Order: sequence, then C-alpha cells, then structure tokens
Amino acid sequence: MVVGSYTSHMTGIVSTMADAVVLQQTALVLVSLGAILFFLAGAASSAVLINWARRQRLQSIYALPLMLEAGLLLVFGLLGAWIEGWRWFAAPATVLLLCYVMGLQNAMITKVSNSEIRTTHVTGIVTDLGIELGKWMYWNQASGDHRVVADRPKMRLLASMLIMFFVGGVVGALSFGHLGFISTVPLAFVLVLLAGVPVWDDIVSYWQS
Repeated sequence: MVVGSYTSHMTGIVSTMADAVVLQQTALVLVSLGAILFFLAGAASSAVLINWARRQRLQSIYALPLMLEAGLLLVFGLLGAWIEGWRWFAAPATVLLLCYVMGLQNAMITKVSNSEIRTTHVTGIVTDLGIELGKWMYWNQASGDHRVVADRPKMRLLASMLIMFFVGGVVGALSFGHLGFISTVPLAFVLVLLAGVPVWDDIVSYWQS
C-alpha cells in the first residue's frame, strides 16, 4: 500500500525487472535489482545470525532474526511518516527495507521448519496443499501395496497458514488505511515479546557465567 508493490513477491519483481530491461526503464531495473539483492541480504543475515547463535549454544537461535525484524519494523513505523515527506527517496528506500525484512523472516522460518515452510511463498503453500488434497481424494485399490495417504496434519497446517496470510493481509490493509505507518509498531512489540524471553535468558546466563 505504501509503494504499490508486493515486496515479498520475488517472482513478480524478477518479472518486472525483465520487462523493464526490454522497455529500457533503467530506474525500474535498478529498483528491482535492489529489491532482489536486499531480499537476498536479509536471508543471508538470518542464516548468519542463526548459525552464529547455534555455534555459541544460545537459546535464542531463532529469536535473534526476530529481534532484528522487530527493530526494523519499529524504525519503519516511527520514521515512515517523516520519510514520506521525501517522496523521491521514500519509495525506493521503503521497498529495499521491506524486502530485507521479508528475506530475513522467510529464511528464519525456512530454517526453523527444515526447509518445509516459507511464509512469504504462498504459491508453494497452495501447491503443497493441492498435492495433499489430491492424495486425500485418491481412490486406493483394496489390494494395492502402495497406498496413497494424505498427511492430514500437514493439510491443516497449510490451510491455516493460507487463511492466516489472507487475514493478515486484510488486517494490514485496514490498519494502514486507518493508522498509517504507526500500525507496524504493535506488530514490532509482539515480535519483541516473542523473541525477548530466550534473548533475556541468554543475557542472564552470560552474566552468571
């Protein structure tokens, strides 16, 4: 809603960049390339934080990327209205910031789920849900050795993720429409609460050691 683009949609951004190359729209090519690189940087940052925390045997292995994400959302929410006054700078900077956050979050969830879930990749969620539905509807022969059985817990998880993604989009659109940039601040505080406990435990353990 801020920049008229879906910053988690790398397929669309790459397609846009390809179109822009053909149409010789240099500015759009550069912004699209920047979005891809910042998404990549966010994913790489998440991997670095997680692997470092695992090497240090911290309890906050997956909390560190969440804390970074919360901090960036807080900056976005508190400074977004001010940056909006610098429109020529605000739109590209916002795209890059949000792409970094999306890469950070997507990589963190991918690591947590052992590469089974990517929260920003709804195409994958719908595809996997369709596969499980196909298994569920498949008619097995009574004497067959290789029975096709749907993973019902996975179906419920995928369906709930799809529904919550949609609900989150509706809530995000409504809250931004009524509150503007500040609507991301409560979300940042929720992330801090989720990630704060293991981070605090690590701090306490460090000072007691």
